[in-house]
Amino acid sequence: MDRAALFSLIRQRQSFLCVGLDPDPERLPASFGGDVLAFNRSVIDATRDYAVAYKPNTAFYEALGLDGMRVLRDTIDYIGTDHFIIADAKRGDIGNTSRYYAKFAFDTLGADAITVAPYMGQDSVGPFLDYPGKWAIVLALTSNAGADDFQHTLQDGSDEPLYEKVMRRVMAWGTPDRLMFVCGATRAEKFTELRRIAPDHFFLVPGIGAQGGDLGAVCRHGMNKGCGLLVNSSRGILYADDPGRAARELQQQMQRALEKFLPEVS
Repeated sequence: MDRAALFSLIRQRQSFLCVGLDPDPERLPASFGGDVLAFNRSVIDATRDYAVAYKPNTAFYEALGLDGMRVLRDTIDYIGTDHFIIADAKRGDIGNTSRYYAKFAFDTLGADAITVAPYMGQDSVGPFLDYPGKWAIVLALTSNAGADDFQHTLQDGSDEPLYEKVMRRVMAWGTPDRLMFVCGATRAEKFTELRRIAPDHFFLVPGIGAQGGDLGAVCRHGMNKGCGLLVNSSRGILYADDPGRAARELQQQMQRALEKFLPEVS
């Protein structure tokens, strides 16, 4: 799925919602009896009309051992081919290790994209770009408090923070059809600058809902002519009393944002 196809899906659904599938066995409703796959299926059934993407975080499945790997693959199979699927793994190694991470995400799981940490440079991103039609989603400016430890540090005696240098360097490795950036919603005041740096790239935006991100500010400062946003909600949907209603309400907010900021989409 290239950038044009992703935007076409956004136009069709009037939504740029990504649902994070991060099932914590301790928080599953008792009615599921600890069955993570059944829980995931119920969330997907309730949200598939409102979402354009799903983002299973691989750690939640790895922690379940071999059964968890089967649940992850079965979950992705259940989503099907009508949604953009992101393996949220934040890989960051090099060489053969990175190539096998890519093989696992794209060949074994069948994901469309994977999140990648760029700290080790092009060697840690390039292998994911060797797969035609697949995406590397590179960490740029994240929502967590610890992001201040490195991402905002100035570089080479200039006023350029590290996250900006990372984005500019990574953009030379691939096109906006293959590269996306993780930009946290709790940094909404930075989205004008982020969009100036990367005018054509999609941003995967976590932090809406439980982490307090401002959807309106993200849309106001972060949309481009092709929408350019995938806004993720995990806990706010997974553990809502009614996941479908929570997803529908977010979709409706996104539809209003599309009408306001991209009127040609509606």
